[in-house]
Amino acid sequence: MATPAPRAPDARVLIVGGGGTGAALAHDLALRGVRVTLVERGELTSGTTGRHHGLLHSGARYAVSDPESAVECIEENTILRRIAAGSFEENDGLFVALTEEDMEYLPAFLEGCEASRIPAQLLSPEQALRLEPNLNPSLKAAVRVPDATMDAMRMPLRFFATARANGAEILNHMEVTGLLIHGGIVSGAAVLDQVTGRDAEIQADVTVNATGPWSEQVARMAGVDVPIRPSPGVMLALRGRLCNMVLNRLHRSGDGDIIVPQRALSIVGTSSWVVEDPEELDVPQDHVRRMWEEGEKLIPAVRGARFRAAWSAARPLIGSRGADTGRELSRTFKAIDHAEADRVEGFVTITGGKATTLRGMAELCADVVCRKLGVDERCRTRETVLLPHTAHYAA
Repeated sequence: MATPAPRAPDARVLIVGGGGTGAALAHDLALRGVRVTLVERGELTSGTTGRHHGLLHSGARYAVSDPESAVECIEENTILRRIAAGSFEENDGLFVALTEEDMEYLPAFLEGCEASRIPAQLLSPEQALRLEPNLNPSLKAAVRVPDATMDAMRMPLRFFATARANGAEILNHMEVTGLLIHGGIVSGAAVLDQVTGRDAEIQADVTVNATGPWSEQVARMAGVDVPIRPSPGVMLALRGRLCNMVLNRLHRSGDGDIIVPQRALSIVGTSSWVVEDPEELDVPQDHVRRMWEEGEKLIPAVRGARFRAAWSAARPLIGSRGADTGRELSRTFKAIDHAEADRVEGFVTITGGKATTLRGMAELCADVVCRKLGVDERCRTRETVLLPHTAHYAA
């Protein structure tokens, strides 16, 4: 049952973007009694949210190079298991050392996990092979961490369903064609209904840009800039469940060093490069080959597995134009109040982050929005259990 929201104030918030972050933000604000309208130009979760490999991060992948993101991930991992129980396969993960170079990375990895409070258990090759018999038998060590897998669409639908039950208006196939700006104040957006072809305006006291890798493009409508580098990556789906745990190579993040079991498939990911336009979602064949080559280093059976699909998704990474591959950039997130940053009132951007941190991103952004609106309601999403994803279709 949805948690009753307090009486709504007169203020209205427009959220642009129907991915996981927009869903979690609509849920958070609705719980605080704020009137919310969310618009998405396509189907809900049809952007980056619906294209990731479905990994609920423990944070261990970032424990050495990006400790801020590591802490965010393990905190949100714990919260999501509590408020969205049943949405995850709680199968844990292994970070696997295959070479002497990997073993040299091991001490820093364990120290980083301990500093970030990520549970980590060092395993011998024999212990790892008992858990995952298809692993490369020449492995030297493995570390067990609380990774998990999720359905990239069903989990966000729980946020949408609960937000709608608390009064949020969710409109898909509604494209923002411009922002309404008068005297340096954003007062909503002009929209195009993709189904009827009709133009309309949606008035709002605060408009939130939650469009992930498209956030820079939407920000330009307000005459402001956000430091986003869209960073696509190729993923490869193979038929057959080649592992039951999430497998990672025990080294600094690289191409093809994660294998995620998803039902009867194995997802090998991912590569990384940067683009100016998040619509540039190519699937370079050399990247696909690299997924095969690197994946079989972890699981030799990858070599003979049957191909199912290959695709790419653009990460919304926060950083300067100087990045070459995207791996140099943090996976943390940021809420920007453009009244403070750019003297444009009524406009907020939430960007960066990962699917694992969508709730935390929403809490940070909702705090900013409520402060601007004078709404004195605390965040309740840490303890509010979400409706099942099926409730989205029953609404």
